[in-house]
Amino acid sequence: MTLVDLVVMAAYLAGMPALSLVLAGRSPSAHAYLEGHKDLPWWALCLSLVATETSTLTLISVPGVAYGSGMVFSGLALGYLLGRAIVAWRFLPLYQQGRMLSAYDWLGQRFGPGLQRAASGTFLITRLLAEAVRLFAGMLPLAAILDAMHVNVPKAAVLCTIMGVTLLYTLRGGLRAVVWSDSIQFVLYLLGAGICAALLWHAAPANTLALLGAAGKFQLFTHHTPPFTSAFTPLAAIGGGAVLSLASHGTDQLMVQRVLAARSLRDARLALMGSAVGAGLLFTLLSGVGVLLWVHHGGVSAQAAGFSTPDAIFPAYIAQDLPAGLRGLLVAGILAATMGSLSSTLSAMTAATVGDFAAPCRAFAARLNISALRFAQLVTVVWAAGLCVCAGLFAQGSQSVIMLGLSIAACGYGPILGSFVAGMLIPRLNQADLLPAFCLSVPLMLLAMQMLHPYGKPLAFAWLIVLGMATLFALALTGYAIRQTRHAPR
Repeated sequence: MTLVDLVVMAAYLAGMPALSLVLAGRSPSAHAYLEGHKDLPWWALCLSLVATETSTLTLISVPGVAYGSGMVFSGLALGYLLGRAIVAWRFLPLYQQGRMLSAYDWLGQRFGPGLQRAASGTFLITRLLAEAVRLFAGMLPLAAILDAMHVNVPKAAVLCTIMGVTLLYTLRGGLRAVVWSDSIQFVLYLLGAGICAALLWHAAPANTLALLGAAGKFQLFTHHTPPFTSAFTPLAAIGGGAVLSLASHGTDQLMVQRVLAARSLRDARLALMGSAVGAGLLFTLLSGVGVLLWVHHGGVSAQAAGFSTPDAIFPAYIAQDLPAGLRGLLVAGILAATMGSLSSTLSAMTAATVGDFAAPCRAFAARLNISALRFAQLVTVVWAAGLCVCAGLFAQGSQSVIMLGLSIAACGYGPILGSFVAGMLIPRLNQADLLPAFCLSVPLMLLAMQMLHPYGKPLAFAWLIVLGMATLFALALTGYAIRQTRHAPR
């Protein structure tokens, strides 16, 4: 790593938090710490949504997938657009009914506090695990790039540095600082990916488009793959992508917190639909980098090009082929992706804790004799420590354990989304029917994730969500039928 690269990275790590805090403005109150002041522009919330749903793994893996399979992530974005349109016009009006700190407030209003806390607790546990995995796995390509640049830094030191800088602006500026930092970070890694695509295109031969077309690299979907095991078939990408977007952007506090901070329903819809376009643009740009890397390496497979996994292709290009300064900018972009998802997670988990478990939180804050704001900041620090501990535990595990952790969020998505849909479409169901069904569905999905392997491959992420919804509906309707039978006149 050259001195120029180090200067670029240091400037980013010092300048981004400072700029975020300046944009965030005045010190937040307890509510503003978790909600912003409900005066953030829709476009900033839009950029924050895209930065929240992407991570280091997105920046590394999408080019790797495109290297072998073409522009399939762009096809997946079509499903995202469909799902978010449904969320914008069916789910978002629910969140305008009173002041809500979390997505699960609506479940409390519709069914009662028991289901609200069960859904929130499921979100907190699965998000802790999934984000810890993303945090640890995101360190791997970053560490590989630093090693290739002859910078030997322990992963623990990188992890602590990222967490420390993220906590600095999250604690000081609250949600407003998180949103502004997300916006800056998204622009940074979008710019970095765009520069890489431009450099690769400039170095590519004149017949590049013909080569890519003949190799099928422009295809948006995969075909002739076993059903339910691929996320990129037309049905899985459009239908499954829509279901995934319904679950993540309609019911997951990580995403819903952004639209709760919007000035109005119109702004919330603009932010949500704009994020679908932004995600599609990012996926297309990163996929373009991937197919151009395929040309760069002579049109051979990742293994034939000397890579053990497709995920190693883009980091190797960053470390070995980029000029000084630009290399530092791309490494800063990878840091940005990690910090963006991390700060959003900390803010969302804090809001869910304080909002959905308000009574015990107030009692604990009174026992500690601290203000509501200080207590919320303390909760943020506790969740940050938990993420670091869990990330360290994953570092001791095998690759299969890491993949299990990445997939486990789906086990909560299906039952939570099913609860929202049941509340909107089946008026006769109440908490007595839904709460036992919810509590049974989550562990059943954990079991299904480990046991269901059609054609010897794990069930695709989106279909696990559909299965979770179907399981919840079956159990809830069965419970309702039993309850009606017991109360029927004899």
